[in-house]
Amino acid sequence: MSKRRVVVLADVHGNAVALAAVLAELEREQPDAIVHCGDLTWGPLPEATAELLAGLDVLYVSGNADRFVTELDAKLADPTTEPTDRERWLAEHHDDRLRAWLASFAPTVQLEIDGLGDVLFSHGSPRSDEELITVETSEARLAEAIAGITADVVVTAHTHVRYTRRALGCTFLNPGSVGMPYEGEPGAYWALLGPGIEHRRTQYDLDETERRYRESGDPRADEMVEILRRPPAPAEVIAHAESLAFSG
Repeated sequence: MSKRRVVVLADVHGNAVALAAVLAELEREQPDAIVHCGDLTWGPLPEATAELLAGLDVLYVSGNADRFVTELDAKLADPTTEPTDRERWLAEHHDDRLRAWLASFAPTVQLEIDGLGDVLFSHGSPRSDEELITVETSEARLAEAIAGITADVVVTAHTHVRYTRRALGCTFLNPGSVGMPYEGEPGAYWALLGPGIEHRRTQYDLDETERRYRESGDPRADEMVEILRRPPAPAEVIAHAESLAFSG
């Protein structure tokens, strides 16, 4: 059955304050479906982030950071490697149930949406959760990324930069990042699909976020606060992404 209006979120990265603000806005929007395109709990507030989504009907795509968390047990048990403080912290804040939930996320999700047709949701791209697709990605690489895909719209995430682009007879879009955007301006970025494509930005309490990040004990909290307060500009991020093509 075709969906009339679908919300697409991505890259929350454990920012429960931003996610709560977006979910409050969705209470007013009342979409037919919600899709999260990966990298949900890898951040300072993983448990609180997961708790906000408990009981909600959300379709989850797995991101590279979700996969990283699910593979932590094996890494910590490997006597030939020395885990970082951050890896130990993430392992401590993702219990067995939370890791099993992340491991259940699908590589891609597909929905029929009014006005848009067949929409494929991915993290990096349909072929890799580490591929970096931007508004500047060459059509040659786009063709490789969607080889065998017949969708009318392909949703990507991973770069934390929103875009909408028409190429190869297909519409490509990234909703941006809810929890760690690289848009040059703070906020929680997401998109509403059907019958068109509407990019949204939700404001939230950065002071409260900073307080909770610093209290979390996450070894990367200071770095992540800096990104929230002074996010990089899209042009800088796009240039870096295109120089790499893939990044975990």
